[in-house]
Amino acid sequence: MDQRANPVRRQRCAIYTRKSSEEGLEQEFNSLHAQREACEAYIASQRSEGWVLVRDQYDDGGISGGTLERPGLKQLLADIEDGLIDVVVVYKIDRLSRSLMDFSKLVEVFDRNGVTFVSVTQSFNTTTSMGRLTLNILLSFAQFEREVTAERIRDKVRASRMKGMWMDGYVPLGYDVKNRRLVVNEEEAATVRGIFERFVEVGSATVLARELRRKGLRNKQGTLVDKGYLYRVLVNRVYRGDAVHKGKAYPGEHQAIIDEQLWDQVHAILRQNPRKRANNTRAQAPALLKGLIFTATGAAMTPSSTKKGARRYRYYVSMDVIKNREPSDAGIPRRLPADLVEAAVVTELRRVMRAPSITAQVIAHLAREGHAFAEADVISALQTFEDVWGQLFPAEQTRIVQLLVRRVTVTSKGLVIDVRTDGVSGVMRDMMAPRKKVAAE
Repeated sequence: MDQRANPVRRQRCAIYTRKSSEEGLEQEFNSLHAQREACEAYIASQRSEGWVLVRDQYDDGGISGGTLERPGLKQLLADIEDGLIDVVVVYKIDRLSRSLMDFSKLVEVFDRNGVTFVSVTQSFNTTTSMGRLTLNILLSFAQFEREVTAERIRDKVRASRMKGMWMDGYVPLGYDVKNRRLVVNEEEAATVRGIFERFVEVGSATVLARELRRKGLRNKQGTLVDKGYLYRVLVNRVYRGDAVHKGKAYPGEHQAIIDEQLWDQVHAILRQNPRKRANNTRAQAPALLKGLIFTATGAAMTPSSTKKGARRYRYYVSMDVIKNREPSDAGIPRRLPADLVEAAVVTELRRVMRAPSITAQVIAHLAREGHAFAEADVISALQTFEDVWGQLFPAEQTRIVQLLVRRVTVTSKGLVIDVRTDGVSGVMRDMMAPRKKVAAE
């Protein structure tokens, strides 16, 4: 019988290799090479079955098998979906995945595309029910091994923390790491003490953050500090000399930077009602629309406030009310909640900043003034204004409103907001100038 009538079907084989750690990858012959060599030998032994090795290599060195986010694996799956591979060959099944759930997803992709999966050291066939059972058993043990290893690591970290040891990770301002221990950086430690002492004086992270940003204070990563960062510093028990794990503090091996008295003073302030501390901060800042808001009859509206219990309510009140004058138009509101009016003005400013016509005007105006800002930077600054606004301090917000708003008129039908579009260029210039300075540093 002519054997050419039933030729052996060509099977395109792809080898996938993986190693969890980067240790040893720099060697001339590493673990990935050893896996590939074994797989190539196995494919060569199946040449009579039509097995041929594809040229592409699918390797992931230094990546855990507990995730599918691996470049080599993603490329392998993409080629499978494109119909370029018939057989996937690995040294052991846990090279492909250590997660039973993830592996079931991979097998689904294999089945959908008619791809066979082969492990060189663990013989089974995924096309049979017995092969699937064997695969699930092996994967269950692989996942169990991974989870037990993770538990051991967590237990080791916990035990080390209880002994006060430093276990790597984020290094707080005020310390350096030497010989796997935290040691005091005297220059930074003085800065940390200054932060705690100044917070006791001003009682506001908002005010303190503004001061520190003006001084150019940066964190360990080189970023200007903000209010959120200050709160993380003020509550970090590392500065008390503690080692913290899962919310519990243990005596640390490192030296404390903040003494108990200063720590208690700071946290006595932090325990106060945040609304009360915020109201104290706002009371020190000027009203957002002071000198800008008028009634349709021309009467100025001045900032005012009343206090009920621990809460303060702010208003804009017509001078007609203050001087007991009869208004010429009874339909015009003479007292408005400040938060409501200010929110409406800020919403309008945000809308103006997003308008394409304003973008073109600002770019042209800055060019005429001779500023060397790239158009892309100007567009980016305008688009991010909404996000930046929420990070500004009250006094800075007030200054910007004074630049952008010519007048707010209260009518019987609502607000009329007259925006100074020519002032947008000045605001953008101020916003972008500090960026240029920071980049130069």
